[in-house]
Amino acid sequence: MTSFDAAALSDAFVTSALAIFSLALVVLALAAALSRTRTRTAPLSVPVPALEGPRDAPALRSAPTYGSTRLAGAGEAGVVLGTILVCLAVVARGVAAGRAPWGNMYEFGLTGSAAVAVAFLVYSRRRPVGGLAPWTVALVLVLLGVSVTSLYTPVDDLVPVLNSRWLVVHVAAAIAAGALFTVGALATVAQLIHQRRGGHAHEDDCGALAHTVHLVAFPIWTFAVIAGAGWSENAWGRYWGWDPKETWAFITWVFYAAHLHALSTVGWRRRAGWLAIAGFLAFIFNFFGVNLWIPGLHSYAGV
Repeated sequence: MTSFDAAALSDAFVTSALAIFSLALVVLALAAALSRTRTRTAPLSVPVPALEGPRDAPALRSAPTYGSTRLAGAGEAGVVLGTILVCLAVVARGVAAGRAPWGNMYEFGLTGSAAVAVAFLVYSRRRPVGGLAPWTVALVLVLLGVSVTSLYTPVDDLVPVLNSRWLVVHVAAAIAAGALFTVGALATVAQLIHQRRGGHAHEDDCGALAHTVHLVAFPIWTFAVIAGAGWSENAWGRYWGWDPKETWAFITWVFYAAHLHALSTVGWRRRAGWLAIAGFLAFIFNFFGVNLWIPGLHSYAGV
């Protein structure tokens, strides 16, 4: 297979992934809508402290319909298929380039989309947070769509400063942490919404997911910042220079450090979610804003 063939195959996989994710989003949204519009009355066989009345009094209990359950299953299958396709696109792009497939913003966005989808699938198997699936798919679609329409770059040689072993180490860590930050941000937003609505059960599920994800992501991001400093010394002869990219990476680190500290501090726990969201916004700005709008030593977006 030639480099041109592999690149064309990668583009075809991306197009297919966009179509599958779009269909999965419609199916998941329809399943969510159906599951919210149907309720049934069923006797409770055990006492529930939050309810008043006799022990076995009928209570209104939400339950997804058979149709919505089947739709949710079909949507989840679509997410799995779309994830496989976008992962294949990343692999094909790497084969076409003959290197790690994250040498410019398009490739970073493509690989980041795959990482977000994989991270969500892994964590959703362990926690009942299927309600986040439509939002995760929507975000992956946005990232893929922006990458294809605004950031796309044909396969080409690396900018000299990127032609380093640090590309694999530093950027891979940044992608992994970014994917986890994305899942954590979605779970945090859902937690904050349910806090306002008083839905404690789902709030606890989303809060637990966000906490777990951030506990894993924070040390990975810390390593990415340290590896970036090592790359900086190798490329420019200094570990840190407060370049815009370095500065915003540090700002992101500070917000997530404050978030994790707030979770263990009495009186700050309910504010911790906002710190996580601020950290995620700083991460997004570091990717888009710094690369595209702020000149600096890291201005090699490839767009």
